[in-house]
Amino acid sequence: MARTALLGRVTWRVATVVGDVAETATARTLRLQVADWPGHLAGQHVDIRLTAEDGYTATRSYSIASAPAGDEVEVTVEELPDGEVSPYLVRDLAVGDPVELRGPVGGWFVWRPSQLEPVQLIAGGSGIVPLMAMLRARSQAGGHAPVRLLYSVRAPDAVFYRGELERWRDETTLVYTRVAPPVSSRLVGRVDARLVMEACWPASRAPTCYVCGPTGFVEAVSDLLTAAGHDPARIRTERFGPSGGTR
Repeated sequence: MARTALLGRVTWRVATVVGDVAETATARTLRLQVADWPGHLAGQHVDIRLTAEDGYTATRSYSIASAPAGDEVEVTVEELPDGEVSPYLVRDLAVGDPVELRGPVGGWFVWRPSQLEPVQLIAGGSGIVPLMAMLRARSQAGGHAPVRLLYSVRAPDAVFYRGELERWRDETTLVYTRVAPPVSSRLVGRVDARLVMEACWPASRAPTCYVCGPTGFVEAVSDLLTAAGHDPARIRTERFGPSGGTR
């Protein structure tokens, strides 16, 4: 896979949109068929490039949402108000359209089916995307690794993959930072030390922790995990935003 990741960085392929799903009012999952796709690991991402008529290009990175599935990959894109690429992918790209893609990219923020230790997934907003790939890959592999998901979102209408997450409702904790649904037993608020203690695997279980979201969220959660006794070497992070990586 290391060689595959290296080749993926430099090889542009033409993918075809073969399906799509509206996740929220501003987010869309694209199912892409990619000729000669080398396969991927849960947690990796791809680069997508758009080229204007005048030759101007814009490239953005998007986490892969799907478990390995032949020559198809899924990415979930959230529209950014001032984005160059995301508005087109969410609003304009149609089934049957081509799009340039390269990947897979990444080798640190990945989960492999051979990992049997407990897994702690913590997502902020659209940071759920690569963690969904891990949940799907775990299910595909038979679901032997114990897993918990802590998912922080602004409001109920911002939850990605809501229907599918019902499959893992006993392993999932949803926390709302602005507006909570009427049936929620939790107060509105951010992830804090108490929530980490209640919803996450204890440090004594030595879980591998995957944290993905905006830079500030990732830094805050990583500090909370460390303060709770988790080994920093077992905390893997993926950030996005002005000083982050994907998206």
